[in-house]
Amino acid sequence: MQTVNNLNSVALYLIKKREVVAIIGPGTSMQAPFLINLGNQSKVPIISFSATSPLLDSLRSPYFIRATHDDSSQVQAISAIIESFRWREVVPIYVDNEFGEGILPNLVDAFQEINVRIRYRSAISLHYSDDQIKKELYKLMTMPTRVFIVHMLPDLGSRLFSIAKEIDMLSKGYVWIVTNGIADLMSIMGESSLVNMHGVLGVKTYFAKSKELLHLEARWQKRFGGEELNNFACWAYDAATALAMSVEEIRHVNMSFNTTKEDTSRDDIGTDLDELGVALSGPKLLDALSTVSFKGVAGRFQLKNGKLEATTFKIINIEESGERTVGFWKSKVGLVKSLRVDKVSHSSRRLRPIIWPGDTIFVPKGWEFPTNAKKLRIAVPKKDGFNNFVEVTKDENTNVPTVTGFCIDVFNTVMSQMPYAVSYEYIPFDTPDGKPRGSYDEMVYNVFLGEFDGAVGDTTILANRSHYVDFALPYSETGIVFLVPVKDGKEKGEWVFLKPLTKELWLVTAASFLYIGIMVWIFEYQADEEFREQMIIDKISSVFYFSFSTLFFAHRRPSESFFTRVLVVVWCFVLLILTQSYTATLTSMLTVQELRPTVRHMDDLRKSGVNIGYQTGSFTFERLKQMRFDESRLKTYNSPEEMRELFLHKSSNGGIDAAFDEVAYIKLFMAKYCSEYSIIEPTFKADGFGFVSGADCFLFRLLMVAAEERYTACSQNHF
Repeated sequence: MQTVNNLNSVALYLIKKREVVAIIGPGTSMQAPFLINLGNQSKVPIISFSATSPLLDSLRSPYFIRATHDDSSQVQAISAIIESFRWREVVPIYVDNEFGEGILPNLVDAFQEINVRIRYRSAISLHYSDDQIKKELYKLMTMPTRVFIVHMLPDLGSRLFSIAKEIDMLSKGYVWIVTNGIADLMSIMGESSLVNMHGVLGVKTYFAKSKELLHLEARWQKRFGGEELNNFACWAYDAATALAMSVEEIRHVNMSFNTTKEDTSRDDIGTDLDELGVALSGPKLLDALSTVSFKGVAGRFQLKNGKLEATTFKIINIEESGERTVGFWKSKVGLVKSLRVDKVSHSSRRLRPIIWPGDTIFVPKGWEFPTNAKKLRIAVPKKDGFNNFVEVTKDENTNVPTVTGFCIDVFNTVMSQMPYAVSYEYIPFDTPDGKPRGSYDEMVYNVFLGEFDGAVGDTTILANRSHYVDFALPYSETGIVFLVPVKDGKEKGEWVFLKPLTKELWLVTAASFLYIGIMVWIFEYQADEEFREQMIIDKISSVFYFSFSTLFFAHRRPSESFFTRVLVVVWCFVLLILTQSYTATLTSMLTVQELRPTVRHMDDLRKSGVNIGYQTGSFTFERLKQMRFDESRLKTYNSPEEMRELFLHKSSNGGIDAAFDEVAYIKLFMAKYCSEYSIIEPTFKADGFGFVSGADCFLFRLLMVAAEERYTACSQNHF
């Protein structure tokens, strides 16, 4: 504070006593507000090469010239890094002053655009002891987020990373990103600090190597030896150059001050500011500074809205031996591995390989289970059947429940892909003796009452349940259907061999045999003398034996007539087609079943008054009553095996002739008995299975985002 007061006094002295027309300074953002107001009142341009806080823009002084980049210019580069690695939560750690706080509004805006959450803001005072910093870091360790953005100057940053290294917060799984407040001034931090920062990413101001920069570096080394020429020195050089060029441009303007005092009637005590003059050259000098443009050592010097614009940042990976460039951020392109890239890369690897904390090349997931995490209590139904969806078993010795099944696999897969740390445990919804505690409606209602944070299982999304709990997107097939047995539509009897051909075809075939016999008689009678001498009964038997023997291609006696031979060839071809068609049809009838449902439509079930089965505890019972089915005709089952037994007994023996259940259960049943049962019309609307969320909206949001996309992969690998 003493330093700030001294600087203010010096600035006031220079303007009031020395009548300077411009001031290059201040050195820090904390020193700037008074000087900015002083310059605005006296119309003396204040040109700063190191006051980078965006909060200074709120002073709205046209006489404040920022010959540097403000801290908000690097926010998009930080945001691009976070987005490229798909981290969903971050924690900014910043120095508790104007410099540290200035970047926060811009960070919040940038992260909102990419749907990244700032879980906590860690403000560290310059006056904190090491124990206080350690206490704050321990607090961060209890949180799930492992991505930290550090915005402070090197002296405090060096202490922070030393303590973080000491308590093992620079180990595997952590992500540290430093802004240019540290990255630009790493040379003054020392080798020990580099060791402590091994694996840290940094956003660093980039200056292209130009002739002007190389010339200045040579002169700097010659004069100051081993001291490094940093970015602020380059900006200071360009600021002095710009001011000199502007003063030269307005050299004919009056450079004096107007010291006329305003006549006021105030009774308060006057101050030194009351006697402050106004620089007559102020407006002209400000115009000249606003329009000056040249190629400086820090790149093109051209002010826009009173400050320099940043177009490129270098992304560095800090190692024990120093820094290593892993990529760049360009304002019109984004993250790139090389400055030669001029278009956006769609690759997920936009940076070169990075060494992360813990000396690993594997990208940290960005979160971890916190040390003080509250486990979510997830209810699961206790079922006696259909255990493919959810099954609860308990160890006989420890009585510890084990939960498995398709629904559990889907939920576990979803949660394993979450970008957040969510700790949970399954709580069976059962009684102490291991029996189901109640229906699914009762389980869902207990979620509403707060006994459980959510529920996982084959819980159907229903409108009445949605009145008091939330559901994730459905992850199963939807719909409720009737299932009935099938019967073979083809009756098989003693005369089944007559069925392949119709009666008309049998008559045509018999007439054809008779016709062929008559024609053979006529042709043979004319050509064969021996045939003419036979008795009439022998002629008839010979002709018709010949005609029928051709059916089996067993005729042996050669024909004497040429016409008979032609007729027999044609007839044999017809018989070949007829016998093959008959054989194929008869084979199909004897081997292939024509399965037809015993009932065609739901209305037939209602009219016939047969028993209908439904699953115990299911909402389908209410649906059946709404459809006016007699409640006395409704039978329950707990498993596919019980359902099968009821079908075998039929309604006449206390069984069922149809079952009404959700598509998921019906398909599971038909996987075993697909040839004996069939689904009939109509299909009733149901929204499928969904995860239940109570008051814990955070869990619900997680499931809403990921449940749908994870369902397909999990379902394909389960059965």
